[in-house]
Amino acid sequence: MKRFFTILCTLLLAATGALAATPAEARNPYCGIRWGSLEKTAEGTANGSLLGVRAGRHSCYDRLVIDVAGDVSGYTVAYYGSEEMGIFDGSSSAGPPLRGGELLAIRVELATTDAAGNPTYDPRWHYTDELVDVSKFRTFRQVAGGSGYQGYVIMGIGVRARLPFRVLTLDGPGDGSRLVIDVAHRW
Repeated sequence: MKRFFTILCTLLLAATGALAATPAEARNPYCGIRWGSLEKTAEGTANGSLLGVRAGRHSCYDRLVIDVAGDVSGYTVAYYGSEEMGIFDGSSSAGPPLRGGELLAIRVELATTDAAGNPTYDPRWHYTDELVDVSKFRTFRQVAGGSGYQGYVIMGIGVRARLPFRVLTLDGPGDGSRLVIDVAHRW
């Protein structure tokens, strides 16, 4: 009987260990990506101005780069539900819906006034449906510009699904900086 009980306990422990083992996907995430999909923020004050927006395709993710004259200081990047796909202009007005299943909204603290406090306006970044061509991208469906409003600029990325993303701030070129948003192709 004692031998039977020892064998039974051994089998139960082995079965419990097998059930607790993590699946291969959790141990070896796609391309080693462990970014998650929750909001990413950094506190800061507006001291740079928007120079340009560009996008690139990589083997594991799509990338959006926001070039800034000066420093990228504060930002918020977060997913919003498809019912809010057009809300990215900083006021109570909703812009047109973006293509894709999810909206990744980007709010960057940037100077939207000149030294005298007068509002600046650059039509390249205001209510632009196609800031960059992402028609051949795997994850991005559309990149649209919202507006400059009270010290920040808002943009949106229409993505095919809610996927992991990361946000980086990089120095250069020159005295400028870049806000980089990478969105994985899959979990």
